Amino acid sequence: MQSNASPQSRLGMIVALGALTAFAPLSIDMYLPAFPALEGYFATDAGAVQATLAAFFIGLAIGQAFHGPLSDRFGRRAPLMAGIAIYIAASIGAVFAPDIETLAALRFIQAIGGCAGMVIARAMVRDLFDERDSAKVFSMLMLVMGLAPILAPLAGGQILILADWRVIFLVLAGFGALCLFSVTLFLPETLGRERRHRGGLGSVLRAYGHLLADPGFMGFGVANALLSAGLFSYITGSPFIFITLYGVSPQDYGLLFSLNAFGLIAASQVNVRLLRYWDGRRILKVAMAVNALAGLVLAGMALAQPASLFLLMVPLFTTLVSLGFVGANAMAAAMSRAGHHAGAASALLGVMQFGFGAMAGAAVGLFENGTAGPMGLVMAGLAVAGFTTHRLLAARP
Repeated sequence: MQSNASPQSRLGMIVALGALTAFAPLSIDMYLPAFPALEGYFATDAGAVQATLAAFFIGLAIGQAFHGPLSDRFGRRAPLMAGIAIYIAASIGAVFAPDIETLAALRFIQAIGGCAGMVIARAMVRDLFDERDSAKVFSMLMLVMGLAPILAPLAGGQILILADWRVIFLVLAGFGALCLFSVTLFLPETLGRERRHRGGLGSVLRAYGHLLADPGFMGFGVANALLSAGLFSYITGSPFIFITLYGVSPQDYGLLFSLNAFGLIAASQVNVRLLRYWDGRRILKVAMAVNALAGLVLAGMALAQPASLFLLMVPLFTTLVSLGFVGANAMAAAMSRAGHHAGAASALLGVMQFGFGAMAGAAVGLFENGTAGPMGLVMAGLAVAGFTTHRLLAARP
């Protein structure tokens, strides 16, 4: 990182970058315990409520395709601050949504704005670090952003005890305001004017074409996106499975969700230690194999429909924990191949990640049959596909 930055300044930058990457998990996880309440308030079914989550995923995928190239052209800070402002406005608008369709539309806009933080934070890390140090920083960011899936469902459950679902979106608007303040205070511009792209649409398309034609970049990026989509399958399916199928209360659902999130971020911090001795790509290879095996066991358990939730939780926990060793190493390896297109590369990685996530979440809802089977099968299929893609493409020059 910048040699003239004090330790306090470096810590502030890491925390601010982590908060920016937390837009998605916080915005998704805090309102998961409110799914049954949303069904009742809008007099609709589970599928319509799940569609508001799918709309958020789609917004994340589409928005990143624009924010990345914009940050390569105009610098990191201006597009970042504009995106956060959009997020705050949409969050406030969601409080006054008159129907479930309007809420879904506002969730889409909320994601369009919030994803600026995610894609530009990754580009800023690439501006400042090489591949090995990037993997360490991404792992540290997972520690900061990992507080979101631990605290968000707990906070959402507690809010529902004291107030209704609208307050959740007011809290999200407040989080956006704090992020805007943090960017102003802690994050300098990391892309100097001399390094910015001056071309128009043609330059953007060429950058994307270069990345899409790179087997190494696509191998790491697609494999990571497929495994991350398994996480979105879990996010989409878990409220029904835990609360409706196994009778877990919304508050206890938050505790179980937080347990899985804690395992994932703990693994990301073990990854930082392992990077002192092992190459990140070696760690990635082992983690993907573990993820595929655990996913297959999860699918078998989900189809067996065990009477005890514990039998489902063990392979589910293992599958999610293995992602703590995948994300940072795959992201660092892919971004190391970005060259002068860090913003476009970060955007493309995000588009793939949340594009696959939206499709995976939609598949869980589409094949809903009153069991844990759809979630288990989708997660297993994605794990095996990610493992195979990595082996076929990532080793190529």
